[in-house]
Amino acid sequence: MRFHIGRQVSIRAWALPLLAIAFLTSGCNRTQRTTVAVIPKATGDLFWESVHAGAIKGGWDNKVDVVWDGPPAETDIAGEMKIVETMINRQVDAIVLAPSDRSAFKIVVNRARAAGIPVIIYDSGLDSQNYTSFVATDNFLGGSMAADRMGEILKGKGQVVMIKTVPGGASTTAREDGFRSELNKKFPGIKILDERYGMASPAVSLAVTENMITAHPDLDGVFASNESGSAGASQALKNYGGRIKLVGFDSSPMLIDQLKAGIITSLVIQDPFRMGETAVNQAVKAIRKESLQKDMFLAPRLVDLSNLNDPAVQAQIKPDLERYLRGS
Repeated sequence: MRFHIGRQVSIRAWALPLLAIAFLTSGCNRTQRTTVAVIPKATGDLFWESVHAGAIKGGWDNKVDVVWDGPPAETDIAGEMKIVETMINRQVDAIVLAPSDRSAFKIVVNRARAAGIPVIIYDSGLDSQNYTSFVATDNFLGGSMAADRMGEILKGKGQVVMIKTVPGGASTTAREDGFRSELNKKFPGIKILDERYGMASPAVSLAVTENMITAHPDLDGVFASNESGSAGASQALKNYGGRIKLVGFDSSPMLIDQLKAGIITSLVIQDPFRMGETAVNQAVKAIRKESLQKDMFLAPRLVDLSNLNDPAVQAQIKPDLERYLRGS
């Protein structure tokens, strides 16, 4: 009998701590908030800050936590992939990813899917269908709009060059393809003399633009396919008095100032705030097993001096970043 009582005491001595741990663990799981990881191609440009702000709004509206982490530059493919791996290992509830290379990221997206984590691709496409939803600007249309504007400015005749962004970037490649295709189709009198990569860097884009101007002194126009390319090209064209027409892509306070100064003729702009918000909304739907649209394309907008002060344009180029990013 003594042995039996002692055995009961021994069991209770071991069981009580285990029960307490199980209770605490269960309690933690019940109260843990849903977490969505949002991974941009880079964190420096105003474009990505606007995406970040929109993602935070999406998190607030859906009462989920948003974890924002990205590499410092769009050329750091390995760094961005490592962040995705970290989020998979962390077992977040969903990943919202802007892949900096359309092919390389198939591996980590497949791994997330195998781990049961839905992946929302945004901004730039992926050579895979293993994502849950895709949210992006209609980039091919944006490039076509830039070509139409260039054709209008040059009255259908002239010589232009293109500042491309990075090899393998699906979003900017689509813009470049749209620009080239539309010029060939509608403006055969406008010839693209040269195309070079600015590597998502204002400094590299500046140097590339200067080199192409030197190589082609009779140049009439430049198309740049992203914010950093537009910034670098506009710096290179400051001393040309508007003779060489620049149609850029994206917006920033600096690019708007250059538009007002006549250095930039037009900008094709996106709505990165809405993109970030929409992508997080899609992620939450995926977590909740709700039906959602596979591909969502947001319309680009052409901005020049004629519509720059329209309220809708101003709201798009000046999202309230301070409200959403303060303390994030």
